[in-house]
Amino acid sequence: MIKNFVFDMGNVLVFYDSLRVVRQFAEGEEQIQAVNNSVFVSPEWLMLDMGVIPEEEALRRMQARLKGEREKEAARLCLEHWHEYCMWPVPGMEELIACLKERGYGLYLCSNASLRMLNCYQDVIPGIKLFDGILFSAEVKCIKPQKEMYGHLFDRFGLKPKECYFVDDQPLNIEGARECGMDGYCFADGDAKTLGKILKEVGQRRV
Repeated sequence: MIKNFVFDMGNVLVFYDSLRVVRQFAEGEEQIQAVNNSVFVSPEWLMLDMGVIPEEEALRRMQARLKGEREKEAARLCLEHWHEYCMWPVPGMEELIACLKERGYGLYLCSNASLRMLNCYQDVIPGIKLFDGILFSAEVKCIKPQKEMYGHLFDRFGLKPKECYFVDDQPLNIEGARECGMDGYCFADGDAKTLGKILKEVGQRRV
């Protein structure tokens, strides 16, 4: 019986697009792509999600790959302000979260994200006050789809994998969850209405 729904954050509860912040501080497509690649498509970004590097060191490495001072400054501003621009709610998700809570399900967040999110998640995630538990990868120094990430989720909140159902936009993360005993659904189309129907069916057939 499914008692809990576990949600990813990016492209599930909120849409995410790094170019939204890069376009605020970089000019011209060449510079925009260079800064975006150096900051957001980088090993340092992954390391921030894993909580194994401070932002100051990550920025130093990101800037080292860029040519001019304008690009380096744009990288600094992007890293400092990305959370203000890159995320916006997926339509219908707040209503879906409220509906699931009303039905008595436990609600949990399990997301690959840096420690920065601990200071701003309440401002950007729809329905977050209805969640029973939140886990960001940087807190436990591992990321999905590593089995350790799911293990931390279950241990921290006292959850049984077979009683949880996971919603993520990445197939690999769903596969990783299944290997740990938690079934799930790949939310690739961003359609909250369809997702709501699927989760209702999941709850019914598992009773």
